[in-house]
Amino acid sequence: MLGVTGGVAAYKAAELTRLLIKAGATVDVVLTAAAAHFVGPATFQALSGRAVWNDLWDEQASGGMGHIELSRGADAILVAPATADFLAKLAQGLADDLLATLCLARECPLLVAPAMNRQMWEQAPTRRNLRQIAEDGVIVLGPASGEQACGEVGPGRMLEAEELCEELIAFFQPKLLAGRRVLLTAGPTIEAIDPVRGITNASSGKMGYALARACREAGAEVKLVSGPVALPTPRGVARIDVISALEMRAQVLAALPGQDIFIAVAAVADYRPAQVASDKIKKSRAELALSLVPNPDILAEVAALPQPPFCVGFAAESQNLAQYADEKRIAKRLSLVVGNLVQDGFGGDSNSVVLFDGAGSHMLPTAPKLDVARRIVAHIAGLLGAR
Repeated sequence: MLGVTGGVAAYKAAELTRLLIKAGATVDVVLTAAAAHFVGPATFQALSGRAVWNDLWDEQASGGMGHIELSRGADAILVAPATADFLAKLAQGLADDLLATLCLARECPLLVAPAMNRQMWEQAPTRRNLRQIAEDGVIVLGPASGEQACGEVGPGRMLEAEELCEELIAFFQPKLLAGRRVLLTAGPTIEAIDPVRGITNASSGKMGYALARACREAGAEVKLVSGPVALPTPRGVARIDVISALEMRAQVLAALPGQDIFIAVAAVADYRPAQVASDKIKKSRAELALSLVPNPDILAEVAALPQPPFCVGFAAESQNLAQYADEKRIAKRLSLVVGNLVQDGFGGDSNSVVLFDGAGSHMLPTAPKLDVARRIVAHIAGLLGAR
């Protein structure tokens, strides 16, 4: 159930409705009287394909008992935007309109996405109301900080529709890694030849970023050391950007203390030029020979520590997947290796992988990378529980 209150950010609720429907949700929209001044019921009815509710006294709503029954089939209520006025209603337990009454009479979780002027957000009554609703079990999403409709800049801006959709999906994921700390690597590395050229590979980083999101959805605290990619950082994930393998190694070792799980997804270059030209190498007809030296094996180094975290490696092969992946798992003493053939998902949006652990191999069905990531997380959680 999506509750919309009277703020300029109500226009984002229309896009949020569309995204939730696209993700497979059934969405019932409840508008306050003030919200209808910003976005009308017809918009939400067209987007949701369902009746829109805004009247506490509408006798058609569940036989006149809409203030109770409308929320009975909901898995959650999300109020977005949630104005300062509505947060105050929740804190005081008021029930003077349909949405407030539904929130008070609910049997499902309640999430709110605050949206207001920065001065309203920073005032003592608002801070007090936020503490109260949090104590009452309401989950507060955001707000963000940025430019506001009033022209001011600061905290109070509602999260974007894409962010709220992601947060709501994450809310429903099992918290299999609650209390765990996870460190991941993702993307390629670029090993410089000169100031404008380098050796790299075709890794998109999509699998690593999907795993970072899946770990965060599962309740973990997540750090992501990333090579150069064109991907947004998953919400709630701390991202550290690097370029070369040596930079990645340094950042991994610096972030490693206290980590429970290390997942090495990055396609780290195996070699780097022995010498890096200080200036651009000019083109000529002469042959150019590069001398390459091995890069450090970050995963092997972490797994060889006296008290290593739970280590997960990836093996992207072009042939003999089972042989090479299991050899990698044994040689590096890894708890789990995720193997795939490069032709089955390298750089794409879906993937087909096989999990290799001490009990054997486990093939996962081809699926979007986020779905694959969630299955990998479930497998990791199972291995951790068994251990």
